[in-house]
Amino acid sequence: MPGRLGLCHSGISTLHEESGKTRPKMVLCESKMNEILKYKELEIYFQNADHVDVKTIESDVDLRRFISGMLSYYPWWMVSLYGIREILARILGLVRHEKPETLPSIKPEDLSYTPGENASFFIVRDAKEEMYWVSETPEDRHLTAFLGVTAEKLNHKRTRYHVFTSVKYLHWTGPVYFNLIRPFHHMVVWCMMKAGK
Repeated sequence: MPGRLGLCHSGISTLHEESGKTRPKMVLCESKMNEILKYKELEIYFQNADHVDVKTIESDVDLRRFISGMLSYYPWWMVSLYGIREILARILGLVRHEKPETLPSIKPEDLSYTPGENASFFIVRDAKEEMYWVSETPEDRHLTAFLGVTAEKLNHKRTRYHVFTSVKYLHWTGPVYFNLIRPFHHMVVWCMMKAGK
């Protein structure tokens, strides 16, 4: 079985009202979210989120190797997406992040599990060997986003990885920006996952 992919998505269309605040409804993601939230310490990354999506893939590699493969995936077309972001940053007044000339390849043994340290352009927020790894995108004024991976052991060789993205809008430009890049977001994460397995 080469690597099965699955998707769970919660976004604008599944928002519901709770205590006067609009929050994503996670019913569609219940089984995948239960697998992620068995680690109670990860709940904080979903509090007040405006968008959550979860994708799954099965693999024979360990968590460290999977994440390293994901973060080392940089085809030419992905690097060129920085150009599109640069245009949107100018139009929407976002923080302008430098377009990298070359993107690093991260070896599994070099992947940081230390909160506050960098892993590619992400900042590590929480991690436990063979259990989970959570990172955050660099600070910006329009939104904050977390990318995380949890490992569900299926047997002694096979693992199902749950890759989640959680986004909280900080400004009106947050949903505008994210809805413009959403198709690219899904494509990039799928490709990164396939590269990781």
